[in-house]
Amino acid sequence: MPSLPPDLPRLRTLETWLAYTLDEVRATIARAEQREREVQQGRERRPPPPEWLLEQGLNRDSPPVQVHVGGCWNSGKRSKGVTRDDAVRALAAGVRACSACRPDSALGFLES
Repeated sequence: MPSLPPDLPRLRTLETWLAYTLDEVRATIARAEQREREVQQGRERRPPPPEWLLEQGLNRDSPPVQVHVGGCWNSGKRSKGVTRDDAVRALAAGVRACSACRPDSALGFLES
């Protein structure tokens, strides 16, 4: 244990400083707990990932280039979530199925 000063004025000063420091630590802990709660709420409220993805071409006007199963590691940043019907329509229109996740097999789509 550290050596404490023997006189009352210095002991009171030390007590004041310790109380101030403890208040600061508690406030910092409260802010950290609030951040953790917000992160957890964000995780809980995050919408589910889409079941099917349609990967767009290089610019806004280009047609889609691939259909993916939702969560496919091979889907690009230009992918957007679509419904099952949209994914089937895209495959029927000639959009290529991803060779990694095989959405055509998952959708039961057979080319005619």
